[in-house]
Amino acid sequence: MTRIPLGILDLVPVPSGATPAQAVAATLDIVRRAEAAGYHRYWFAEHHFNPGVIGSSPAVLIALAGAVTDRIRLGSGAVQLSPQDTEATIAEEYALLATAFPGRIDLGVGRSGLASGGPSGPIDAPESVTPEGLLIPEPFRFERVFDAPKFKTLARLLVRGQGGADFADQVETIVALLADGVGSGDERVGLGTSPAGVAPELRLFGSGTLTARLAGRLGLPFAANYHSAPSGVLVSIQEYRRSFVPSERLGKPHVIVSADVVAAPTSARAAELASGYPAWVRSIRSGLGAIPYPTAAEAAELDWTDAERRLVDDRVRTQFVGTPAEVVERLTTLQRATGADELVLTTITHDPEDRAASFESIAREWDARERRD
Repeated sequence: MTRIPLGILDLVPVPSGATPAQAVAATLDIVRRAEAAGYHRYWFAEHHFNPGVIGSSPAVLIALAGAVTDRIRLGSGAVQLSPQDTEATIAEEYALLATAFPGRIDLGVGRSGLASGGPSGPIDAPESVTPEGLLIPEPFRFERVFDAPKFKTLARLLVRGQGGADFADQVETIVALLADGVGSGDERVGLGTSPAGVAPELRLFGSGTLTARLAGRLGLPFAANYHSAPSGVLVSIQEYRRSFVPSERLGKPHVIVSADVVAAPTSARAAELASGYPAWVRSIRSGLGAIPYPTAAEAAELDWTDAERRLVDDRVRTQFVGTPAEVVERLTTLQRATGADELVLTTITHDPEDRAASFESIAREWDARERRD
């Protein structure tokens, strides 16, 4: 996969009828298989108090994955900083991981939606299709999610008060700590856990323009979320490239783009595996939090209103579902439309074996297409 590296973003989903322990065990099996399949990175998302995903501590999941793999890069996609997070302890934590797994740790950082109210960028924009054929849907209004009663409770639990450093200050503190430290002379504070050359690689994740501009100004890699906020992917990447200033870490812009994918031997089978996805997205966007991922039969029994279908429409139509060749074709379109230097894939199915097989089949097809081109 020398053309464009592929990575994986794992939410550690809990299927209906399964336990969290089974979900973690399945993820550790998948990360081993992803390494064998040639994936470049394996990242863990951060989500809190969701019955259907396990993401309270990406660092813990990274440590578990590091213990069962040898080469694949591991990281967060992303730590969700709120004004009250202690960026110094996050830097220490990931420097410690880099010491345990040198040359393999990525620290991905993003703004917490609980604190920021969602992505920054155009609120109203018509649906469009790029010349390459990539669908850019209308923007989703995230205030629907953050106004939900459960999310207000989460904000009380996870975001204390209104004080604290803003996101840019927090990122700059992490940059400094991972480099030479903060302060000077006797006041200097540096990281003692990460020897030179094995510090984690820092990158910013975002769905809007504020994070994109910050990543550009600091000369950091930027990961744009087509999988969760497809409407903003082109604008955020454009802002990143426009704002980019070369740094010691990075001489030119480096863009990673995410996509939701499901591949299976036939298009019909892939559609069946993905049939629980609309209900799963509905649970998130209605403010209830991710439900355990339903079976196809469970999904077929659910009732829907027209408003609920509109709630998930952009996510459903931008999920890449089909045979490995069909999914790779759409990934190629995504890469051409965005100019991505890397792609990262997220897949959720009820049976973890189907999830692992989807990743493996896409990797084989991606590699085969590279040899044919």
